[in-house]
Amino acid sequence: MRKYNRILAVFVCLYLFLALGTGMVLYRMQGEKDRAFRVEINRIYQEILGGTHPDKVDLSRYRDVYRIDTLPLEEAESREKADVFFGDENEGNVVVKPWFADSSLKGYLRFSYREENISLGGVMVTVQAALAFMAMTVIGILIYLKYRVIKPFNRVRELPYELAKGHLKGEVKQEKNRYFGDFLWGIGQLKDTLEVTKKRGLELEREKKKMLLSLSHDMKTPLGTIKLYGKALEQGIYDTEEKKRHAAHQIGVKAEEIEGYVAEIVRNSKEDILDIRVKMGEFYLEELVKRVADTYVEKCAVRMVELVIGKYENRILRGDLDRALEVVDNVMENAFKYGDGRRIEISFFEEDYCQLIRVFNTGEAVSENDFNHIFESFFRGTNSIGQQGSGLGLYICREIMRKMDGEVFAEREVDGMGIVMVFR
Repeated sequence: MRKYNRILAVFVCLYLFLALGTGMVLYRMQGEKDRAFRVEINRIYQEILGGTHPDKVDLSRYRDVYRIDTLPLEEAESREKADVFFGDENEGNVVVKPWFADSSLKGYLRFSYREENISLGGVMVTVQAALAFMAMTVIGILIYLKYRVIKPFNRVRELPYELAKGHLKGEVKQEKNRYFGDFLWGIGQLKDTLEVTKKRGLELEREKKKMLLSLSHDMKTPLGTIKLYGKALEQGIYDTEEKKRHAAHQIGVKAEEIEGYVAEIVRNSKEDILDIRVKMGEFYLEELVKRVADTYVEKCAVRMVELVIGKYENRILRGDLDRALEVVDNVMENAFKYGDGRRIEISFFEEDYCQLIRVFNTGEAVSENDFNHIFESFFRGTNSIGQQGSGLGLYICREIMRKMDGEVFAEREVDGMGIVMVFR
């Protein structure tokens, strides 16, 4: 804030310097203007005193003086003629001097001169007014920024750091300023969302621990039984084949129980990972395509990948626009990651009253074995060696599409791979 105040002070000083400087320049110009016609009159007057008759003076050599009138001494005795001759002097633009010839007064000379239409005094006032207006405008803007942007920003500049540290308590004070108020409202919404997410994460963690403790306790019984039967078989306690088969059968039964518990652990773990919420609504296909194009047209151009977006009808789709965009983003990133970098094509078609969006990328398709598992969680195909990823991208896409009452499936082509999203 101190630096900003210094900027204000420097600008005020700059304005005062410019105002003073322009005033001095215009004042000097006014003085030079006043001196110009006087210099011409003095030169002509000296020429006449040197013996040149006023009617013989070449006035074309002079810029300001354009006329010389004479009043002989005998005519000056007439009051009426004298009043006319000398009266013009009071009206300006004329200078009257005595006319001497042969060291005696012969009469009077009246020099008429031109004066520029623009008054430098008026120019000075105009320039000073313009400078003052500009200065007041800029100072007003700087003061507005100080009290409407900088001060409010200083009050909340620590808020992102507090959010990053997990300090989510308290309310975000709103501002009356419309645009900055929207920013603070968004920060408040982000804080609330982070707080809800944190609470839900803690609840999920607590439920997961409870589930693991419960399943661990339940697994002890079949594990103990398996150990007992295994030890009995190892020590040869059973003396008949029927008893041995019974023991082996019980081991299998208890192993199936353990498999059930393991499946329950895996299922709950997936639910924790995919805590995806979808807000069902309606959106236009054109809006989805526009947001995809805004992101990937330039990205493809930078990577020199040909991007082809086919024609489509602007239909209304059911689902969550943000989640739908997330699905397309995942598919497009996979096209960049696993394609050969030549071409990505987005096509649209309808089938059974559903809108289908197909993203196709050129390159080598996945193997038939990998193709059957690409939508499974944590699965990474043989073509993912050397590529970063967790194996959850397409799995998340399928879960999102199903929560929006849609579906997603893959197509293997000779020259590439296609992912088709179905919106109902």
